[in-house]
Amino acid sequence: MSTTSLPAPDHSPRLRAALLAADFTADGLLDLLGAPAYAALARSETVPALRATRGDTPLETLVRLFLLQRPVPWERAGAALPLDEALADGWVVRDGEEVRATVDVRPYGGPDGEDWFIVSDLGCSVGGAGGASGHDEGVVLGVGGASMTLAGITVRTPVGKALDLGTGSGLQALHAAQHAARVTATDLNPRALGFTRLTLALSDAPAAELREGSLFEPLGEETYDLIVSNPPFVISPGARLTYRDGGMGGDDLCRTLVQQAGNRLDEGGFAHFLANWQHVEGEEWQQRLRSWVPSGCDAWIVQREVQDVTQYAELWLRDSGDHRADPEVYAARYEAWLDEFEARGTKAVGFGWITLRKSGAERPSVVVEEWPHPVEQPLGETVRAHFDRQDYLRTHDDAALLAGHFVLAPEVVQEQVGLPGAEDPEHVVLRQNRGMRRATKVDTVGAGFAGVCDGTLSAGRILDAIAQLMGEDPVLLRDRTPQAIRLLVEEGFLEPVPGPAPESRPR
Repeated sequence: MSTTSLPAPDHSPRLRAALLAADFTADGLLDLLGAPAYAALARSETVPALRATRGDTPLETLVRLFLLQRPVPWERAGAALPLDEALADGWVVRDGEEVRATVDVRPYGGPDGEDWFIVSDLGCSVGGAGGASGHDEGVVLGVGGASMTLAGITVRTPVGKALDLGTGSGLQALHAAQHAARVTATDLNPRALGFTRLTLALSDAPAAELREGSLFEPLGEETYDLIVSNPPFVISPGARLTYRDGGMGGDDLCRTLVQQAGNRLDEGGFAHFLANWQHVEGEEWQQRLRSWVPSGCDAWIVQREVQDVTQYAELWLRDSGDHRADPEVYAARYEAWLDEFEARGTKAVGFGWITLRKSGAERPSVVVEEWPHPVEQPLGETVRAHFDRQDYLRTHDDAALLAGHFVLAPEVVQEQVGLPGAEDPEHVVLRQNRGMRRATKVDTVGAGFAGVCDGTLSAGRILDAIAQLMGEDPVLLRDRTPQAIRLLVEEGFLEPVPGPAPESRPR
């Protein structure tokens, strides 16, 4: 089915009302299927969900129709949907005495409890019956782990103009519509634009301006307050599948996208990308990524995972269903991937997040780090706070830092590590239980300093008090401690208190 042939979804309000009336929502699915079957569905295992939907309620009918892609009897479909409208708008087709879905309609819970619906090709969402394997190059995927990760790391402050570049089924545009006055969504695949239109309409969200084309090409000279993109970042020997292969060599597509984004951001604007990058023989991957950052932009780049070239090739050969092909065909395609990597000197491939902020600073902050550990999503507020702290550190020298006031961030705990029964710990660890969930070792001074930071005393006065307690020279302590304070601020353990705070003498 081509979504571009669908008429304007004038009946979407009635279709949405029918889905909600049947409790065809994220919460409704969990209640109907139960946690084990719901989790199995997310692993593309449909048997438990089929067993849980043997009845004839409207909710069971809709699950079989749209999630499990099974035909349902005409009468049962008519009890669950306004069939005339669903047929007219192309959501379903009649096949004798049965009805079949033409699209995957997936309930999705919004960040504030909204009931949304993501429309994609059949079997191409989380838990889809068939996955992406076997579909043609124009396949439009639904909600997946990568798209949910991108939605989670995006800064959600109100903005005037937002851009979802490479929109796919429209999940990022849907999120952006909640806090942007105007949303533009682009895609090289015209079918994806049709799916985005349906996703927004069925989710009762404002319509987006839809533009067909590659990267920033269809946008003229327009600039934006927010740019989000889950691009076709797969580093492959060809461009067989539009949704994943960008058609440029190596990681050139991701590099080009990031470099061009600088001129498309308004002052203070954010750009968020998911990306893959090559680990090239004789080249530091961190320096490779630093070279991508456009002038006038701060950046925070986080590598979440690294795969060697064989793991990477096998992952995407499975994704496209090539592992089910003739063994000789599979071997030839595997060889092509390895030939591509060998020619480029690629030893491994990294995956992660790239966030830019248009700061215009003379000394941009570019942080590139590896963080494969668990984090707490959503991270949008954590991302925003990271760049605020970079602004603070950039504008405060050591003297200003010691005159500043700080508070210990919420959900930070102190752990003492050492042998049982020892009088003193070997070291002290500060640990975050929120956001990035970082941990850092601190010495006695650092632990004491963090423990009394409540915004009342300046950093310098706290150090003077610690020096007095420990019998140290306060001048030497002031000289050697600012770097440690900077690290605690940079990693989010300490938060600067804005404006002047009252001074009081230590007791």
